[in-house]
Amino acid sequence: SGESGSGKELAARLIHARSARSSAAFVPVNCGAIPENLMESEFFGYRKGAFTGADHDREGFFQAASGGTLFLDEVADLPLPMQVKLLRALQEKKVRKVGSVSEESVDVRVICATHQNLRERVEQGSFRQDLYYRLNVIELRMPALRERQEDIPALADSLLVRLAGATPPKLSPAAMQALLAYPFPGNVRELENVLERATALCSDNQILPDDLHLEPGDN
Repeated sequence: SGESGSGKELAARLIHARSARSSAAFVPVNCGAIPENLMESEFFGYRKGAFTGADHDREGFFQAASGGTLFLDEVADLPLPMQVKLLRALQEKKVRKVGSVSEESVDVRVICATHQNLRERVEQGSFRQDLYYRLNVIELRMPALRERQEDIPALADSLLVRLAGATPPKLSPAAMQALLAYPFPGNVRELENVLERATALCSDNQILPDDLHLEPGDN
Protein backbone atom coordinates (compact mmCIF):
# COMPACT_ATOMS: atom_id res chain seq x y z
CA SER A 1 0.00 0.00 0.00
CA GLY A 2 1.11 3.58 -0.51
CA GLU A 3 0.60 6.76 -2.48
CA SER A 4 0.78 6.80 -6.25
CA GLY A 5 4.38 6.88 -7.44
CA SER A 6 5.85 5.58 -4.19
CA GLY A 7 7.36 2.46 -5.76
CA LYS A 8 4.84 -0.30 -5.07
CA GLU A 9 5.47 -2.17 -8.32
CA LEU A 10 9.23 -1.84 -7.87
CA ALA A 11 8.90 -3.42 -4.42
CA ALA A 12 6.79 -6.24 -5.89
CA ARG A 13 9.39 -6.88 -8.59
CA LEU A 14 12.11 -7.01 -5.95
CA ILE A 15 10.15 -9.55 -3.90
CA HIS A 16 9.77 -11.67 -7.04
CA ALA A 17 13.43 -11.33 -8.07
CA ARG A 18 14.68 -12.44 -4.66
CA SER A 19 12.29 -15.37 -4.30
CA ALA A 20 12.37 -18.99 -5.36
CA ARG A 21 9.98 -18.00 -8.17
CA SER A 22 12.42 -15.59 -9.82
CA SER A 23 13.03 -17.85 -12.83
CA ALA A 24 9.32 -17.76 -13.75
CA ALA A 25 7.27 -14.83 -15.02
CA PHE A 26 6.36 -11.62 -13.22
CA VAL A 27 3.01 -10.54 -14.70
CA PRO A 28 1.87 -6.98 -13.86
CA VAL A 29 -1.82 -6.14 -14.31
CA ASN A 30 -3.43 -2.71 -13.94
CA CYS A 31 -6.87 -3.62 -12.62
CA GLY A 32 -8.28 -0.19 -13.42
CA ALA A 33 -7.36 -0.39 -17.11
CA ILE A 34 -9.38 -3.49 -18.08
CA PRO A 35 -12.99 -3.07 -19.26
CA GLU A 36 -15.33 -4.91 -16.91
CA ASN A 37 -16.81 -7.08 -19.67
CA LEU A 38 -13.32 -8.39 -20.55
CA MET A 39 -12.02 -8.98 -17.03
CA GLU A 40 -12.91 -12.65 -16.65
CA SER A 41 -11.40 -13.64 -19.99
CA GLU A 42 -8.29 -11.53 -19.37
CA PHE A 43 -7.70 -13.01 -15.91
CA PHE A 44 -8.61 -16.64 -16.60
CA GLY A 45 -8.38 -17.03 -20.38
CA TYR A 46 -10.99 -18.44 -22.76
CA ARG A 47 -11.75 -21.36 -25.02
CA LYS A 48 -12.15 -21.11 -28.76
CA GLY A 49 -15.75 -20.24 -29.59
CA ALA A 50 -16.57 -18.97 -26.10
CA PHE A 51 -17.78 -15.69 -27.61
CA THR A 52 -17.72 -13.76 -30.87
CA GLY A 53 -14.12 -13.22 -31.90
CA ALA A 54 -12.71 -16.05 -29.77
CA ASP A 55 -11.17 -17.91 -32.72
CA HIS A 56 -8.52 -19.70 -30.66
CA ASP A 57 -7.79 -20.77 -27.07
CA ARG A 58 -6.11 -18.08 -25.00
CA GLU A 59 -4.33 -18.14 -21.66
CA GLY A 60 -5.19 -15.57 -19.00
CA PHE A 61 -3.05 -13.67 -16.51
CA PHE A 62 -3.15 -16.52 -14.00
CA GLN A 63 -1.84 -19.04 -16.52
CA ALA A 64 0.80 -16.58 -17.79
CA ALA A 65 2.11 -16.18 -14.24
CA SER A 66 2.22 -19.92 -13.55
CA GLY A 67 5.10 -20.70 -11.21
CA GLY A 68 5.77 -17.00 -10.80
CA THR A 69 4.12 -13.84 -9.52
CA LEU A 70 0.90 -12.10 -10.53
CA PHE A 71 0.99 -8.42 -9.55
CA LEU A 72 -2.46 -6.82 -9.34
CA ASP A 73 -2.00 -3.05 -9.30
CA GLU A 74 -4.88 -0.90 -8.04
CA VAL A 75 -6.77 -3.96 -6.87
CA ALA A 76 -9.40 -1.70 -5.25
CA ASP A 77 -10.63 -0.85 -8.78
CA LEU A 78 -11.92 -4.38 -9.37
CA PRO A 79 -15.73 -4.44 -9.62
CA LEU A 80 -17.58 -6.58 -7.08
CA PRO A 81 -18.48 -9.42 -9.51
CA MET A 82 -14.81 -9.83 -10.41
CA GLN A 83 -13.84 -9.73 -6.74
CA VAL A 84 -15.98 -12.84 -6.20
CA LYS A 85 -14.21 -14.68 -9.02
CA LEU A 86 -10.77 -13.60 -7.80
CA LEU A 87 -11.59 -14.78 -4.27
CA ARG A 88 -12.58 -18.22 -5.56
CA ALA A 89 -9.39 -18.49 -7.63
CA LEU A 90 -7.28 -17.62 -4.59
CA GLN A 91 -9.12 -20.01 -2.29
CA GLU A 92 -9.29 -22.98 -4.64
CA LYS A 93 -6.02 -22.29 -6.51
CA LYS A 94 -7.95 -23.16 -9.64
CA VAL A 95 -9.34 -21.13 -12.54
CA ARG A 96 -11.95 -21.84 -15.19
CA LYS A 97 -11.47 -20.41 -18.67
CA VAL A 98 -14.47 -18.68 -20.20
CA GLY A 99 -16.27 -21.32 -22.25
CA SER A 100 -14.70 -24.26 -20.41
CA VAL A 101 -16.55 -26.83 -18.29
CA SER A 102 -13.53 -27.76 -16.17
CA GLU A 103 -11.16 -25.97 -13.85
CA GLU A 104 -7.38 -26.09 -14.03
CA SER A 105 -4.94 -25.75 -11.13
CA VAL A 106 -2.65 -22.73 -10.99
CA ASP A 107 0.44 -22.14 -8.87
CA VAL A 108 0.83 -18.39 -8.55
CA ARG A 109 1.99 -15.94 -5.91
CA VAL A 110 -0.33 -12.93 -5.89
CA ILE A 111 0.89 -9.51 -4.82
CA CYS A 112 -1.62 -6.67 -4.81
CA ALA A 113 -1.12 -2.92 -4.59
CA THR A 114 -3.41 0.01 -3.95
CA HIS A 115 -3.20 3.69 -3.06
CA GLN A 116 -6.64 3.48 -1.46
CA ASN A 117 -7.58 2.46 2.07
CA LEU A 118 -9.06 -1.01 1.62
CA ARG A 119 -10.50 -1.08 5.14
CA GLU A 120 -12.54 2.01 4.31
CA ARG A 121 -13.61 0.46 1.00
CA VAL A 122 -14.81 -2.61 2.92
CA GLU A 123 -16.81 -0.42 5.30
CA GLN A 124 -18.32 1.43 2.33
CA GLY A 125 -19.37 -1.87 0.75
CA SER A 126 -17.29 -1.44 -2.40
CA PHE A 127 -14.70 -4.08 -1.52
CA ARG A 128 -15.50 -7.57 -0.24
CA GLN A 129 -14.45 -8.23 3.33
CA ASP A 130 -13.62 -11.88 2.63
CA LEU A 131 -11.34 -10.89 -0.27
CA TYR A 132 -9.71 -8.22 1.88
CA TYR A 133 -8.78 -10.79 4.51
CA ARG A 134 -7.60 -13.22 1.86
CA LEU A 135 -5.28 -10.60 0.36
CA ASN A 136 -4.15 -8.84 3.51
CA VAL A 137 -1.89 -11.61 4.81
CA ILE A 138 1.26 -9.48 4.85
CA GLU A 139 0.90 -5.73 4.31
CA LEU A 140 3.87 -3.62 3.29
CA ARG A 141 3.43 0.13 3.41
CA MET A 142 5.54 2.12 0.99
CA PRO A 143 6.33 5.48 2.62
CA ALA A 144 5.87 8.68 0.66
CA LEU A 145 9.07 10.33 -0.56
CA ARG A 146 8.55 13.28 1.80
CA GLU A 147 8.75 10.78 4.69
CA ARG A 148 12.19 9.57 3.58
CA GLN A 149 13.94 12.65 2.26
CA GLU A 150 17.29 11.12 3.19
CA ASP A 151 16.80 8.78 0.21
CA ILE A 152 16.57 11.63 -2.32
CA PRO A 153 20.33 12.00 -3.04
CA ALA A 154 20.80 8.28 -3.75
CA LEU A 155 17.56 8.11 -5.77
CA ALA A 156 18.54 11.18 -7.77
CA ASP A 157 21.97 9.75 -8.60
CA SER A 158 20.45 6.44 -9.71
CA LEU A 159 17.74 8.12 -11.79
CA LEU A 160 20.21 10.44 -13.51
CA VAL A 161 22.34 7.47 -14.58
CA ARG A 162 19.23 5.75 -15.92
CA LEU A 163 18.14 8.90 -17.78
CA ALA A 164 21.49 10.08 -19.13
CA GLY A 165 23.83 7.10 -19.15
CA ALA A 166 27.35 6.77 -17.79
CA THR A 167 28.11 10.52 -17.69
CA PRO A 168 24.94 12.15 -16.28
CA PRO A 169 24.75 15.82 -15.31
CA LYS A 170 25.57 16.68 -11.70
CA LEU A 171 23.15 18.33 -9.31
CA SER A 172 24.53 21.54 -7.91
CA PRO A 173 24.43 21.84 -4.09
CA ALA A 174 21.65 24.43 -4.41
CA ALA A 175 19.63 22.16 -6.69
CA MET A 176 20.00 19.29 -4.25
CA GLN A 177 18.81 21.52 -1.41
CA ALA A 178 15.78 22.50 -3.52
CA LEU A 179 14.95 18.81 -4.03
CA LEU A 180 15.32 18.09 -0.31
CA ALA A 181 12.96 20.94 0.55
CA TYR A 182 10.28 19.97 -1.98
CA PRO A 183 7.34 17.78 -0.74
CA PHE A 184 7.02 15.66 -3.92
CA PRO A 185 3.26 14.97 -3.98
CA GLY A 186 3.93 12.61 -6.91
CA ASN A 187 6.68 10.78 -5.00
CA VAL A 188 9.50 8.98 -6.84
CA ARG A 189 7.64 9.13 -10.15
CA GLU A 190 7.57 12.94 -9.88
CA LEU A 191 11.27 13.02 -8.93
CA GLU A 192 12.09 11.09 -12.09
CA ASN A 193 9.97 13.49 -14.17
CA VAL A 194 11.69 16.52 -12.61
CA LEU A 195 15.16 15.10 -13.29
CA GLU A 196 14.29 14.09 -16.87
CA ARG A 197 13.19 17.66 -17.58
CA ALA A 198 16.26 19.11 -15.84
CA THR A 199 18.59 16.83 -17.82
CA ALA A 200 17.14 18.21 -21.05
CA LEU A 201 17.32 21.84 -19.93
CA CYS A 202 20.65 22.08 -18.09
CA SER A 203 23.92 23.33 -19.57
CA ASP A 204 27.59 22.60 -18.78
CA ASN A 205 26.53 19.19 -17.45
CA GLN A 206 25.28 20.73 -14.22
CA ILE A 207 21.71 20.98 -12.98
CA LEU A 208 20.87 24.27 -11.28
CA PRO A 209 17.73 25.08 -9.23
CA ASP A 210 16.10 26.88 -12.19
CA ASP A 211 16.48 23.73 -14.32
CA LEU A 212 14.28 21.78 -11.91
CA HIS A 213 11.15 23.91 -12.49
CA LEU A 214 9.65 22.89 -9.15
CA GLU A 215 6.19 24.22 -8.40
CA PRO A 216 6.50 27.74 -6.90
CA GLY A 217 5.59 27.99 -3.25
CA ASP A 218 6.07 24.26 -2.63
CA ASN A 219 9.79 24.27 -2.00
